[in-house]
Amino acid sequence: MSKKTRQNSFLGTIILVSTFGGLLFGYDTGVINGALPFMSEDLGLNSFTEGLVASSLLLGAAIGAVFGGRLSDFNGRRKNILYLAVLFFIGTIGCTLAPNVMTMVIFRFLLGLAVGGSSVTVPTYLAEMSPVERRGRVVTQNELMIVVGQLLAFVFNAILGNTMGDTLHVWRYMLVIAAVPAIFLFVGMLRVPESPRWLISKGRKDGALSILLQIREENRAESEFNEIDAAIVKESETQKATFKEMAVPWVRRIVFLGIGIAIVQQITGVNSIMYYGTEILKDAGFQTEAALIANIANGFISVIAVCVGIWFLGRVRRRPMLVIGLIGTTTALLLIGIFSKVLEGSAALPYVVLSLTVLFLAFMQGAIAPVTWLMLAEIFPLRLRGFGMGISVFCLWITNFIIGLTFPVFLESIGLSTTFFVFTAMGILAIAFVKKYLPETKGRTLEELELYFRNYKAKNKEDALEAEFKSNIT
Repeated sequence: MSKKTRQNSFLGTIILVSTFGGLLFGYDTGVINGALPFMSEDLGLNSFTEGLVASSLLLGAAIGAVFGGRLSDFNGRRKNILYLAVLFFIGTIGCTLAPNVMTMVIFRFLLGLAVGGSSVTVPTYLAEMSPVERRGRVVTQNELMIVVGQLLAFVFNAILGNTMGDTLHVWRYMLVIAAVPAIFLFVGMLRVPESPRWLISKGRKDGALSILLQIREENRAESEFNEIDAAIVKESETQKATFKEMAVPWVRRIVFLGIGIAIVQQITGVNSIMYYGTEILKDAGFQTEAALIANIANGFISVIAVCVGIWFLGRVRRRPMLVIGLIGTTTALLLIGIFSKVLEGSAALPYVVLSLTVLFLAFMQGAIAPVTWLMLAEIFPLRLRGFGMGISVFCLWITNFIIGLTFPVFLESIGLSTTFFVFTAMGILAIAFVKKYLPETKGRTLEELELYFRNYKAKNKEDALEAEFKSNIT
């Protein structure tokens, strides 16, 4: 085996091992979809406690995402992922053995801390280990592993629900499966190196160069080492943004845009389908066992759509891609609401709802999700990126938490049709927000975008004066 082949093989191992953090993210957020009907019966859950069990993970994820980046800066990317693997394992075992609702909520919250931490630490580690020409493709592999994790959760839910549905504790078997990838992640991370960029930032330059030589050709390793070193020196001289910056109008605008993009992704109601898909299909008319099998289609289309979305990202402008995605999801939600009324009690309704949830996820995972994360990374200038991303991702998870908590309550109190009409209204607001406020970022450098935001108010005044001048002439 040549040296270059060994380097590529080692880099491939690093990527595979670390993206198991994404797989766990997907499995732990998706497994509740099929486990909840059985868990509700076993633990005596009502609509509110169902929402609490499902959404407690999301509240933990919001906090984990905020502190995950800081902890990885302090401990190192590799060590932080090792700690997260342990937390994934403890949370999984705790949920599996939970004797009551309160215990379940506590351990789901701990799992959420791991999910949130991995959502920021794993992509950072991948970006810092990857060659620049492969960075985008490698980092998006983590997104792919998340939906693969959700698909696996749906598949195992269906298998266990149909073969062991009469067993009172079948939901515990569904949950405990996540312990296996958690062990794999821990053992695997013991065998891979720390991020060279983090080592250089801590002054451990010899170790950083040694690692680069294991995954790059010699000339390239030395060149990249010098580039990283120079970039870290430049960053250390750059003043970090704080909440005081919000007093500056253009900074305030860009942060609110980031929050808006994050909220837009969540108010589509995507996670009502990813977390409660089985409940939705049961409400439409499927039996539990059939709903578990049908729900696999939602996971399968998510994987296909993410692959298509990654391909589209390099070829289509961000803003129209996001608008088309939102129009598609909002139309699917509207049709679910309409057909749930028109076909109520019909044998065709569950199949119609399943088809529409698949259509919804095709637009969501193929357009909205990839554009959301890319635009969040693009709109913030370097000095504002950590601050802006932190606030935006926190708001994304909190919105996710609110929807996850309230969805089963809405489903019980106002019904399937009206619940989806509410999501339709929010989808229309999301389209209006994107069309009115969101700029195009494709083809613009970070410096050009910063200049755009700095001059936005002045540009609007000029446009208004020009319109008034033309009006007076006519």
